[in-house]
Formats: sequence, structure tokens, C-alpha cells
Amino acid sequence: MKNKLISYYVAGNTAEGFVNFLPSNVSNFNHVILLNHPSQTLKTHVLKSVISKYEDKSQLEILLSPLGSEFLDGVIIRDKSIAIVVDTLSTNDLAGAIEMDLNLFSAEEIPENEKYVQTKAKFENETEKAYQNFETGLRIHDDLEEIYINEMNVSRANELAEEFIEELLQGIPKIDREAKVYTRLFGTNTKNGVVNVVPDLLKNQSRNVFIKGRAGTGKSTFMKKIKDACAKHGFDVELYHCSFDPNSVDMVLVRDLNFCIFDSTDPHEFFPERDGDETLDLYEELVTPGTDETYASEIDHLNNSYKSYMKKGIVHLKEAGSYLEQLEQHYVFHEQEVERMAGFILDKIVQ
Repeated sequence: MKNKLISYYVAGNTAEGFVNFLPSNVSNFNHVILLNHPSQTLKTHVLKSVISKYEDKSQLEILLSPLGSEFLDGVIIRDKSIAIVVDTLSTNDLAGAIEMDLNLFSAEEIPENEKYVQTKAKFENETEKAYQNFETGLRIHDDLEEIYINEMNVSRANELAEEFIEELLQGIPKIDREAKVYTRLFGTNTKNGVVNVVPDLLKNQSRNVFIKGRAGTGKSTFMKKIKDACAKHGFDVELYHCSFDPNSVDMVLVRDLNFCIFDSTDPHEFFPERDGDETLDLYEELVTPGTDETYASEIDHLNNSYKSYMKKGIVHLKEAGSYLEQLEQHYVFHEQEVERMAGFILDKIVQ
């Protein structure tokens, strides 16, 4: 029987541009292998080959790609203290990093003709236009948040968080250890639209809390407090940031408690379906009654405005994706080469 696979993102397309949360997920690893090659397709094939050969032996963490559903960003084999990731996730402070040049296993030359260079520039330009639209959308969204912030009972928000944390951790002994906080994304903006893996993350937890509310009703702050409390209690925490505003939090998952709480509002709105699922509505709990109605016209305008820029951003990502597809057509590789690359990783490094 195959071990369970955990899938999530460590990179995303956001209002702050491209973000990369890999380091917290591989801190103190023995090896972080960086697959160096311009072809996303080749790197994905190598990763899939490694995954297929190792999924019976260990639980794997699959890093999904913000470039599209046909690509992968990496695989983490935590019990081996090894990660194999694409070179675009490289950072200056990545401990244990080893660069693996896939060109050494291939007979094909990397194309650098004028058409290729121009297509690559167009891909980068469309991606940057997407980020600019997301940034504009976020500024408008900030105005939307301001309406609800001004109508929110902050002292009650603090009390509610304290009450929730007390109930969550009641009767559970504190563990004397330094907890790890893994920073991730459960979805992102892609050429395929806004995607997420929320259902997969929820299915293994016995208690899932669906936070409802509006922009600026304290959902992120509420979850950050829960994260801090669980970490202080000695539990490792998976902290999933928002792929619109990466400074905001959209989910806290604590596997040792079989517990997950997440922002269940558009564009990742879900509803309880099974025992252990519950809803917490921060608009109902914390905001002045009638706020939606009082500011209905302004709220509707701001909602439509910021969403229009998000849609424009997705259009640019889709256009960027078409240029990426053209770039990928320049690369030719054979299955035997992929197997040699994957075999080298498994035989020489993973073992």
C-alpha cells in the first residue's frame, strides 16, 4: 500500500510578486538538491520519476508549481532529510544546497537563439504585468478592509481568540520542545486560474474550523494567535499564507492535534460536510450589525473593482503560460535521460 502524499505550494504568484517559502520547510536538511535546467518539463519529469520510485518507501511531500498543473516544484523526503527541488526555488540562505546540472546527462544543447530570447522576455513581461494587476487589486482590497476594521470590536476579537485557544489546548500537556513552523501556501494564482488543495489538507484532520467573515474582520490575526499558542505548547505548525497578500495567513494546520482552521471565504470558500467540521463567523461575532447594508454601495464597488484587477492578472498569467509553452518546445529529451538523472539522485544521494 502506498504511503500518503502531502501536496502544497512553497512558491506563488502574489500582489508582492513571486514569493518563495521553501527555506522553513527544509531547515537543517542534510541535502537540498537543486535541479538546474531551463526546461520546467524536464525537471518535472525527473521529479515524477523520483516520486514513482520512492512513494512506496516513505511519506513524500509534493511541491506543486505556480506555473501550472502540469509542472512540479519539488519533492521532500523528510525522514531522509532530503529535498529535490527546481532551481527557481534557490535562495542565498539555503543550507545543504547541492546544484545538479541536468545538462550533464543530456546530449541536447540549450537553445539561445534570438526567437528564444524574445519569447523568454515576453514570458517575463506578462508575468510582471500580472503582479502589477495583483498589486493594484490589493490596494483596493485594503480600502475594503478599512470599512470592516472601523466597525469591528477589537477587544471582543482578542477575547474570542483567547477563548478559542483555551478550549483548543484544554487538558493537553505542554511539550518541552522548540516547535517548528512550516511556512507554505495551499494555493496560488496560476494560468489555470486561482487554484488550491484545501480539500486534500482537510481530509486527514478530525477537526476542521471554517472561518467565515469579510475582508478586515480579523481572520488572519485570529489564526496567527492560534499558531503562536500551538507553537508555544510545543506543537509543530503548518502556516499557510495568502497567495493574494502573502503577509496574511489563510490556514493553520496542527497535525499532532488533528486540527485545522482556515479562511473559508472567496476564492477558497468551502462548507462543512462531515463530523468534526464547524463554522466560526467573525463577521457575526465581531462586526457592528448592519455593516453590510450600511456600506452596501461602497462595498459592492470595491469588491467588483479589486476582483477585476485579479481577473486581469490571471489573463496575463495565462498569456505568460502560452509563451512558456513555446519555450518548452525548444527542449528535446528522452526517457532514458530522465531515468539516468533520477537514478543518479536515488543511487548517489537518497540511497
